[in-house]
Amino acid sequence: MFRREIAERVARAAWALGGGQVRYSVPEEAKAGTVVGRLAQDLGLEAGEPEARRLRLVAQGRRASVEVSGASGALVVSSRLDREELCGKSAPCALRLEVLVERPLRVFHVELEVTDINDNAPLFPVNEEAFTVAEMSLPGSRFPLEGASDADVGANAQLSYTLSPSEHFRLDHQGNNDQSTSLALVLTKSLDRETMAEHRLVLTASDGGRPSLTGTMELVISVLDANDNAPQFNQSVYKVKALEGSELGTLLISLSARDLDEGINSDVIYLFSKRVAAKVKEIFTIDENKGEIRLQGKLDYEEMDSYEITIEARDKGSPPLSGHCKVLVEVLDVNDNAPEVWVTSLSVPVPEDAAVGTVVALLSVSDRDSGANGRVRCAVWPAAPFGLVATFAGSYSLVLREALDRERVSEYEVEVRAEDGGAPALRASRGVRVPVSDVNDNAPAFAQAVYTVLARENNAAGAELARLWARDPDEAGNGRVSYSVAEGVGGGAVAGGGWRAASSYVSVDAESGRLWALQPLDYEEVQVLQFEVRAVDAGEPPLCGNATVQLCVVDENDNAPALLPAAGGGPGGGAVVAKIRAVDADSGYNAWLRYELWEPRGKGPFRVGLYSGEVSTARALEEADGPRQRLVIVVRDHGEPARSATATLSVSLVEGAEAALAAGGAAAAAAAATNVWLVVAICAVSSLFLLAVVLYGASRWAPRAAVLSGPGPATLVCASEVGSWSYSQRQSRSLCVAEGAGKSDLMVFSPNFPPPPGPATENGSAGKGLSPLASGVVSLFGTVFFFFLGSSIYPSLFMDHLI
Repeated sequence: MFRREIAERVARAAWALGGGQVRYSVPEEAKAGTVVGRLAQDLGLEAGEPEARRLRLVAQGRRASVEVSGASGALVVSSRLDREELCGKSAPCALRLEVLVERPLRVFHVELEVTDINDNAPLFPVNEEAFTVAEMSLPGSRFPLEGASDADVGANAQLSYTLSPSEHFRLDHQGNNDQSTSLALVLTKSLDRETMAEHRLVLTASDGGRPSLTGTMELVISVLDANDNAPQFNQSVYKVKALEGSELGTLLISLSARDLDEGINSDVIYLFSKRVAAKVKEIFTIDENKGEIRLQGKLDYEEMDSYEITIEARDKGSPPLSGHCKVLVEVLDVNDNAPEVWVTSLSVPVPEDAAVGTVVALLSVSDRDSGANGRVRCAVWPAAPFGLVATFAGSYSLVLREALDRERVSEYEVEVRAEDGGAPALRASRGVRVPVSDVNDNAPAFAQAVYTVLARENNAAGAELARLWARDPDEAGNGRVSYSVAEGVGGGAVAGGGWRAASSYVSVDAESGRLWALQPLDYEEVQVLQFEVRAVDAGEPPLCGNATVQLCVVDENDNAPALLPAAGGGPGGGAVVAKIRAVDADSGYNAWLRYELWEPRGKGPFRVGLYSGEVSTARALEEADGPRQRLVIVVRDHGEPARSATATLSVSLVEGAEAALAAGGAAAAAAAATNVWLVVAICAVSSLFLLAVVLYGASRWAPRAAVLSGPGPATLVCASEVGSWSYSQRQSRSLCVAEGAGKSDLMVFSPNFPPPPGPATENGSAGKGLSPLASGVVSLFGTVFFFFLGSSIYPSLFMDHLI
């Protein structure tokens, strides 16, 4: 190919020579020795002539890089031909050569055109061009570039440009063959510095030679940051746990937000969002630069168990951009709250007959803590008679477990105790006052089943005899007792063998239980009244209790002795002249009579038996005593004050004193025999009486039920008409046998007489007397003793009494 090109050029040279000027063409970079043209031949020189005529080139100041071969006369390349060096960008590149021929001297002009070959690649001014593009530049923005240069000419210098692939840039090349080009980099897509802060592209320039040569330049595009990125947290939600009661200043979390911008656009400050409540800001604080959230207030799980805090991260760009996140603070419970117990409903008072299982109160139990700290166990104290039943979570019923008795316990103080499951456990309690309401389940009860009441005869109408009291442990109307004498029940035997109802003698006050006399009592009319007092409460239905009252009328000395017709004389201490007989309607001491010789006083011939009333001679009668004696005998009782009656006895003296004396001797013998029996009787009865005294002492000290209301011992046994036990104010015991018309009382007198009857004490200790057994024994032995004593001392008188 190269040779064909040479041939063509030689042909052109020949053509040129034919036109009057020799012109040759040679490509640049032809190798040394390359024949450019047959210069001698073209100049018309024969063979050998060029050397002979000394054909040579005339230098013109620069190296021609060609020479004439002396032997052949050909124009050959002598050194490297560089068109760009010889002509630069000029085209065509023609070298004008002068050829000198001597002998004869002649000058020829030869034009040598050095043709261009593509031996130069495009060349950029620099290998790397750096420039900046604003991140906010809009697509379509142009950025001019300096193109490459090519030392070649023509098609070899015609450049085309290509850009390495890029989604953000393209190359815009507008120009022509004269290299008057407009080369620019065009932005096709918005830049994001945070995605790619620097773009490196390769710009390639290719010439039109064959083969084409290329040159490259690296474009380094730095994206200038714009504040187009808000700060970003690595989490949208942060969860933090903190114990309630944590110390102030405790660090909860350190937040960090990343801003993809740079410089001041990436400087971030941390703030609470505007939506954060002021109360939250009082509890938490945030460091503006470090993003540290700390406690500055007290955490209380029971007040708030969680907080949602919105945090803003704001950069310092213009305008500033912000990023947000949420911090969820979960407050962990600490057992710092004791259980709380409330009484939500209370149904009191509770009737004492309420059924087991009755709901008394509804309770609500809670603990502001959570988990085990808030699980509450409840119990009731005391354990009886109430219990707790869990209805549902946090609610309990206080129910009745046992039967109630208001009279035993009228009110309960119940304590409901609650304990949580924390460690240590916290406790609380709530007191519930449960009064028990009364139902009429108790009948009135008297302290004694039988009351013995002593009442002096001749008492004033309306006088208080005693106060009876029946205890009813119920309350209000159920315990309000009214008293009454049971109609048709009880009464007393009156003198003459009749019977009279007790209600005609006594009455009882309905409210106070005061027993009072409707009329004066007369011992001589009635000695004992026995009746029933009924106590009825005001309940519904009413209940009642009964007590028997034995009203013993205490004799007053209100009757003087009454003289009876005198009986005939009998044996006595002397000759019995007569016997004065008197009777006293009273009883006891008041009826115990004694006889005194009132007149004549001094040493008269007669005397009177102190208790027998027998008038007997005190000495032998003398003539000096006179034929008639007038005796005044006073009969007195032992009452206080004593009452008396006077009997006048006229005694006429008759003959026969001897017979009288004989009768007196017989009487004395009989009296001696009687004394023997008296000693035996006294010994036997004394032994029995000693045993009775021992039993009496034992009964005094043994526990016994109360019998009589009022202070002090006051036991009385009212017997039948053949005898009775009673009390006297006398301080000594005496025995008397008195005869009367139709009745006789054998009495044992106690030295202690009780005070006027009053209300019985509640505890039943109103009086202590003989037990029924001891009283009966004493009564029996006393009766036997006086029977033997009387029969021994005054057998005839005693027999008369019995008859």
